Amino acid sequence: MVTPLTSKKEIQKLDRRISLLRQIDLFNSLSTDELSMILQKLIIKTFKKNQPILYEEDTNKFMYIILYGTVKVVQITEDGKEILLSFHRSGDFFGEVSLIDKKTLPATVIATEDSNIAIISERDFFSIIFEHKKVLENLLMILCSRLRESWDRIQILSFSNAEQRVKTLLLKACTDLGVKTPEGIILKLTHQDIANMIGISRETVTRIIDKWCREDDIKVFRYKGILLKDKFFKKL
Repeated sequence: MVTPLTSKKEIQKLDRRISLLRQIDLFNSLSTDELSMILQKLIIKTFKKNQPILYEEDTNKFMYIILYGTVKVVQITEDGKEILLSFHRSGDFFGEVSLIDKKTLPATVIATEDSNIAIISERDFFSIIFEHKKVLENLLMILCSRLRESWDRIQILSFSNAEQRVKTLLLKACTDLGVKTPEGIILKLTHQDIANMIGISRETVTRIIDKWCREDDIKVFRYKGILLKDKFFKKL
């Protein structure tokens, strides 16, 4: 028998999850009743920091929605080197392309902090987009946005100047990962993350970052990441 206290807790839990779904671009056009129906199709799991969420062989089975947390998408080369493709954070989702074209993605997704992930099966994914026209329209817009981001990444890699690559990446990351503060924008990226994303050595990234630190354009925190000061943007 369900007690009034348990019932109240369940209602609060449902309200919190609906609120989280509403913050996701894919579902932000839906009503509360529609979100409640979609919530019934989700399996919600918690992943610890550095725990793999998705392996290549499973990429065409489920779609994943980050209710809160941050994950990274990586490829592992034959010699064991990790190539960082992208970061996803709260409100983002991944895996939908493989559900659409039935192909696996040569990448692994790993939690970079404790994260809550909602998982949707292939059957439920197609059920949602066919039953809710607004979700399909949102999905198309998001996929177009990601395609343009891929073009931006190609542009970054086309720069022969390493400093220009780093600068362009940091500017792009401000939109995706930046946290605004009174002093500037903080990016939670390590030197190795930056190197992996733009195809240069970590030593080169460190040399460039150290130069900007000496010029007082940025500041590096040991645990919090990189602070891009207003001077950094004014120079651009």
